[in-house]
Amino acid sequence: MFVINPDSFLLPTYRISPFKTEHININAQLPKDDFAANYFNNRFGEGNWQYTYNGREAIQKALEKYQFAKSDLVTILTTSQNFYISSCVTKEIETVCQWNREIVPETKLIFVNHEFGYPFPEMEKIVALGLPIIEDCCTTFFSQDESGKIGQYGDYSVYSFPKFFPIQIGGLLVTNTNEKLVESKRLQQKEIEYIQNTLSHYLLKEVEILDTRKKNWEYAVSLFLKLGFETRFQQQSNTVPSALVLKNNGRINDLNAHKSFLNNHGIQNSVFYGEEAFFIPIHQNLALTDLDYFYYVISFFINQ
Repeated sequence: MFVINPDSFLLPTYRISPFKTEHININAQLPKDDFAANYFNNRFGEGNWQYTYNGREAIQKALEKYQFAKSDLVTILTTSQNFYISSCVTKEIETVCQWNREIVPETKLIFVNHEFGYPFPEMEKIVALGLPIIEDCCTTFFSQDESGKIGQYGDYSVYSFPKFFPIQIGGLLVTNTNEKLVESKRLQQKEIEYIQNTLSHYLLKEVEILDTRKKNWEYAVSLFLKLGFETRFQQQSNTVPSALVLKNNGRINDLNAHKSFLNNHGIQNSVFYGEEAFFIPIHQNLALTDLDYFYYVISFFINQ
């Protein structure tokens, strides 16, 4: 049995991130470990990466490398090419210059957002334009394209750890140039050690994490297909989604009301604005019963 309209003080908490309250204690007890540093050295090359406080700081530090004038233009491209784009991205760009969503002669840099864990499908064409590129890999830590080059097409790539690991802070800036990266201005040494120890613990469980995410994804999709939804993005064997994005197909009359209803039942979610779609959590720290709860709440909203 699941409870509908519980007391507001008795809500569960399901985040898009796999972080739970219990991880405050778990992460605080983790021993010192440098596995994460070795992992990133092997993946990106020693000296080619730098921890940041979060993904937003990684974006900021990458943009600073170009010394843009306030009137310069950055073009944002996304996997779906829907107009939806997180304000986490646009606000960082607005601190240094202007942005738009279509490549024009004035474009100084292309910011490619690999959306919800799904790689932008035409990276070779973008590279051929000869413009500087920053790849937003915040939701594609584990995803790759067929060429295995996601994160390597641009001058820089940026990552956000809370999208895939139960941690409250931490991002990564990676360079594919010869330019030396400057250390984060926001991170203190104790925070760097916390990020490193926590990531080391979970990266050692990478196979288990990916296996659980895959099982949860397949189970959730099987449930929501019964309600008439379908997945918004085509799933490939080498993609690891950061959220479950579902096409509405006319099943929900008011997606904003649905968003509020799920939030009022402890389920972080949002409308995929610009399309008839929405997204909900799908990560390794969900049990199948949690996904049954999502299904029950959404079914109730549809049928009420």
